[in-house]
Parts: sequence; structure tokens; C-alpha cells
Amino acid sequence: MEPVILTGNTLTAQQFRQVVCEGAQVAISAEARKCLEDSRKLLYDLADSGMSIYGLNVGVGWNKDEAVPAEHYAKYNKQLILSHCIGLPPYAKEEDVRAALLSRLNIMLVGAAGPAPEIPEFYAELLNHQIHPLIPEQGSVGQADIGLMSFVGLTVLGEGQVYYKGEIVDAKDALAAEGLKPVLELGPKDGLSIVSTNGLGLGQGMLVLQELEDLLHIADLIYACSLEALNGNVSPFDPKALELKGDTGILEVGASIRRHLSGSFLNEPDAARPLQDPLSFRDVVHVHGAVREMLDYTRERCIRALNAGEDNPSLVLEEKRIIPTANFDPINWVLGMEALAVAVSHISHAAGHRIIKLANPAFTGLPRFLAPEDVLGFATIQKAYTTQHAKIRHLSNPASVDTFALAGEIEDKSTNAPYVVQKLRQILDCLREILALELFHAAQAQTYRVEAGKKLGKDTGIAYKKVRELVPFVDADRVYTNDIVTIVELLKAGVLCD
Repeated sequence: MEPVILTGNTLTAQQFRQVVCEGAQVAISAEARKCLEDSRKLLYDLADSGMSIYGLNVGVGWNKDEAVPAEHYAKYNKQLILSHCIGLPPYAKEEDVRAALLSRLNIMLVGAAGPAPEIPEFYAELLNHQIHPLIPEQGSVGQADIGLMSFVGLTVLGEGQVYYKGEIVDAKDALAAEGLKPVLELGPKDGLSIVSTNGLGLGQGMLVLQELEDLLHIADLIYACSLEALNGNVSPFDPKALELKGDTGILEVGASIRRHLSGSFLNEPDAARPLQDPLSFRDVVHVHGAVREMLDYTRERCIRALNAGEDNPSLVLEEKRIIPTANFDPINWVLGMEALAVAVSHISHAAGHRIIKLANPAFTGLPRFLAPEDVLGFATIQKAYTTQHAKIRHLSNPASVDTFALAGEIEDKSTNAPYVVQKLRQILDCLREILALELFHAAQAQTYRVEAGKKLGKDTGIAYKKVRELVPFVDADRVYTNDIVTIVELLKAGVLCD
């Protein structure tokens, strides 16, 4: 795989995935290196002019009025790293750490931060040698992850612990094994350049958005299976009907479902089929389509954040200025994440209604609870769905407004960005389990349809076979937890995304 060339302003979602998930190497472009050198020189020039610069010759936060003399730069910047290591376990997964490193590295290359050039170079080496600092997930208020990304600073100094070759080891040992040398002495503003970033929240956010996109494709397919289970109507995703509405999301979802049901018996007339189905079946294109549109909205803002300055203060090279800012505020993409949490709860809600209706002969014409004679079948499985949906509803409540005024009441607003993202990840875990429950029901009902001589769709037929390879038809009561877990793992494997 070719290395991904980082410029500070051209990183794409595909390149992000290649580096973070597929282990692609990174290289800093010549233009970005020049920008790093020029911004560092400007920082020194401004400091030499006698200007007070936040995080350089004065402190940070409430200590912004305390002078930092030049002879104390190294000591102060190390103290800044150590004093900001306040995060609480659990520790982020290695993939999340790679995402955080890549996020901050690319943003450093914008030229607004002014770190010593060897620091972003060191980040690139960590990615390329797969040395991943232990970063706690808890302890950021989402106004830059200063209490979490500080742990990357420990690795820069050759301290702390890292993931390396499947183990947790001391950073100095991992660096030595790869022939890398830590940055033993930090210069002016280096500490602030390391900690003042939304790297973890933004990095995890990008990964969660990819996970949601995959789940949306799976949700379309599972819905199509449920529609066959119901013997439902295909009219709600007739292209002419959707063109009247015109939303891009519903047009995409409608095309997806039509493709999944190509060749299905549902496309043939059936006098026994009701004129209209319940809304949980009928309005799926609108629900899934709305979530897709919100996903696009949020991802666009996350990509923009990956390629933009987030530093306070920010250097402006062409004007040779440094400007105090609040560019570390991630509210525009955080609001997108919170909206997605609510949007996903609508998918869960509709899926639950379909699960309940698939067990009801009044809607399917099949046995109660989809159970053969003398079998209880899915009599109580609805409770598993209900508990997971309750978790989703609780987790979908907003958190970005739940803040305190900190640092002498100067930092009186924040977003809880990492927590918002981590809640959304938990929601997706619950949704995956709910979709597995729906697919379990759908496959049970599809068996009845197949035995009655009905032909399943091109994609729904493949999905049905994949389930049946792992989970047999329920013709006798058994421990259903095992079946549910098996289908959850099938969804995680991404086979149905294909």
C-alpha cells in the first residue's frame, strides 16, 4: 500500500481509514515541512519581540497571567504535560489511538500551532512503527482533550506506557526496539501544541461514523428480509413515489432496498397482501434516509475539522501574526453526533415494532411467535429488544450542555465531545444487537415462505443462507442467547455489508 501523504489540508475519509484501520504508512509533504519550519520561526520571532504568547512565555488557563521565563521553557513544558495527565481508564483501543495521532498530526501541519518540527515527525514515526500510547478515554470536557492527549506527550518524552506488538510495555522500551529516540527536551509552546487538541474525540468520531455507515447498509438489508417475512408491500420505495419527496437520503435507501429485493416474490401481485403495511415497515426509506443525510452532514464537518486549525493561539503565517482564538471548540461536529444518536433511536424504535409484528399472526399469517406446533418459540425474546432500546433512548439524551465553569470560571463552556462520541458508539452496539434480533425473526419467517415455494430476493436470499449456515430453524426450544450472539458476530464480521 502506498503511503498517505499528509499536507494538513487534504486528508480524506478514505485515507483516514487506510492509515487508522489498514495500517498504511504516512509521510509529511515537503510543503507541510516548510510550513512547520516557518511557523516555528515566526513563533520565536514574535516571542523575541516581547509579545506575551499564551502557553509560550505565559501560562495556560487561569495561569495565563504568570510569566514563563526562557530559561524555564523545558521545565515548564514538561510540567504542563505531566500536570495534564488526569485521564481515567478505560484506555482507548489501539485503532482509536491511531485515529487520535493521525488527527493531531494532520492538524499540526496546518501551521497554526508552531510546534518544534520534530514533534509531528515523531507522531508520524509512532504511526509508522505502530507504537500506540495508552490514552484514557475519560477526563476530557471536549474543549480540546487536554487531559487525554497529554498521554501522547508522555510517549514523546520517552515516558509512560504504549501498546506495542500486542502488549503493553514501557514507551522507552518500544521506542528503543524500533530505533527511535524520544524528544527529551520540549521547547516553547510544545507542551500546549501536544495537549491542546480534540484528537481523541475527533479520531473516535471518524471511526464511529464509519461503523454507523456499515450498520445502515446492514439495516437496509435486514429490513428487506423482514418485509419478505411479513409478505409486505414494495410500493413505499417505488422510485416515482420517492422522487415526489425528493430527499437524497430516501432516494439512496429506496434504491438499496429495491436492489436487495430484486427477484423477490414480493414484486409479484398477491391478493392476500394488505393494501398498506404498518408504518414501521412503510416509512423505512424515510427513517434510514434521514439518518444517512445526518451522517453526511456530520462527516463533512469532521473532515473539515481534520484539515483545519484548532489551536489557541493560532499563527497566521502570511500576516506574521498570532491570534488568541477559541478554535478548539468542536461544537459543530459534536451537535451532528448528538443528532445522530437521536436519529439512530428512530431506527431502533421501528425495528422493535417490526420484531413484535413478525411474531403476530395477524400481520404475517404465520404461527404465533413464529413457532411450530408444541414450540414456544420467540415468546419472550421481545424483552431483550426492549431493554436494549431503553438503553439507546437513555444514551441518546444530549450531553454537550452538561458542563461546569472551570479554571477560575474562565473556561465556562465545553462540549463533552469524547463522551458524546463514546455514547454514540454504545448506541451502535445496542442497535447491532437489535438488528440481530430482527434478522433472527426474519430468517425464521423466511423459512416458512421458502417452504411455501416463495422465491427470496437476490440479496435477501444470500443473507438468509448466511444466517442458516450458522443458526438453524427453530423447530424446538433452545437457549436463544447463543443464536442471538452468533448473529451479532455475523453482523460484526461485515459479511452482510458486502
